[in-house]
Amino acid sequence: MSSPVRWIAPRLMAAYTSPRTRAARRAIAEWRRRSTRRPHQVHYFHQVDDPYSQLAAQLLERLVTHYDVDLVAHLVGPPSDAAAPERARLEAFARKDAADVAPGYGLVFPRRETAPAAADVQLAARVLAAAIAGGRFASAAAAVGSALFDGDRASLARFADLVGATGDEEARAAIEAGSAERQRRGHYLGAMFWYGGEWYWGVDRLHHLERRLVALGARRAGAHADSHADSGLALLAPRPGPGRDPLPPSRERVVLECFASLRSPYSYIALERTFDLARRLPVALVLRPVLPMVMRGLPVPREKQLYIVLDTKREAEDAGVPFGCVCDPVGRPVERCFSLYRWARERGRAGELLLSFTSAAFAQGIDTGSDAGIRIVVEQAGLPWREAREHLDRDDGWRAELEANREALFALGLWGVPSYCLRDATGAAVFATWGQDRLWLVEAEIRRRLALECR
Repeated sequence: MSSPVRWIAPRLMAAYTSPRTRAARRAIAEWRRRSTRRPHQVHYFHQVDDPYSQLAAQLLERLVTHYDVDLVAHLVGPPSDAAAPERARLEAFARKDAADVAPGYGLVFPRRETAPAAADVQLAARVLAAAIAGGRFASAAAAVGSALFDGDRASLARFADLVGATGDEEARAAIEAGSAERQRRGHYLGAMFWYGGEWYWGVDRLHHLERRLVALGARRAGAHADSHADSGLALLAPRPGPGRDPLPPSRERVVLECFASLRSPYSYIALERTFDLARRLPVALVLRPVLPMVMRGLPVPREKQLYIVLDTKREAEDAGVPFGCVCDPVGRPVERCFSLYRWARERGRAGELLLSFTSAAFAQGIDTGSDAGIRIVVEQAGLPWREAREHLDRDDGWRAELEANREALFALGLWGVPSYCLRDATGAAVFATWGQDRLWLVEAEIRRRLALECR
């Protein structure tokens, strides 16, 4: 980007993501709803064979009884190749991830390595299309999905008798119509809730929607959460916590690898919490940065970029991390920072350099590709600029190191960032997951393994 654009863009992004702008958007949406005397209407987009949709389906009945909302359900197809460039990895990881996180939300998902059979998916789609037409989707979706992911064809056949089933063409048309509606409103994934101009992904973001509905007075009288509280509010799906029980003495530290990217806003808002976890627990943290997806030839569609920015803002607020004044560091800025990475690591400041760079790029709106900008990054990381200049822009093998990290990430069945891997004393990977919203799961797994070790 040119210098004027690099000056203007962060300010525009700060305005776009600001709480004031969000409040204005929400106020306009509420004014429109009231002026047309419409009820609170939540659109839900369900992908039949998507594990995250199955988790969300388990909360739909409680959502409509807990809140005064009309639920409008849509069947949708999978995301496009541009939105899901590693489709096979995504599908395999989603099945594992859903099984990992389900207990934290009081939900269930089977641990099965294989995807549902295509014929079963088609039958489930026919049943759910009929359930939508009959106004029974919220009550039927979870049970139908459970039979599908359990591979229980007999139960699917019984649901076809009880709920009904459309023909194949009608089910296909319903999915095409739902996918078109999702695209029209500006998204690409399944398990998505849409309300008043904002998107909320599955059970992991449902608490954001719930808070909004509570603020609008849409919680039904006498409604209460099943087991958790969030900021004093009774919510159906608060973000799980890892537990805070004192840890027994540990003979050795757990090795935790963190894969992060300098262009990933999710990596940025996870870094300080990752460092904090390593300070609080007997964890040997190993940083394994990778090049941004775009610099590895993987596209990021515009609608995905816009959603990520707004979603990161909400998640950053929950984490207490400043975010929004963004100066995109893709390309030369990233390369300049990594030219300093090995030198910073030798001085024991590698983590500080990554955090300083991402903070400059995503919170301070600094042009990290300029000499003035990278100097700020270096000095905020507690490193001497005069010495840094001797290493700046040199290719000392950092590209090979980052490529080795990418290969290690792919070997774990992952590709996105931030990702985490726990390794045992032999160096074998014993647990791996992806996402800044999985830090609670990473800590819970560390605590579980330390407790087992001390028995």
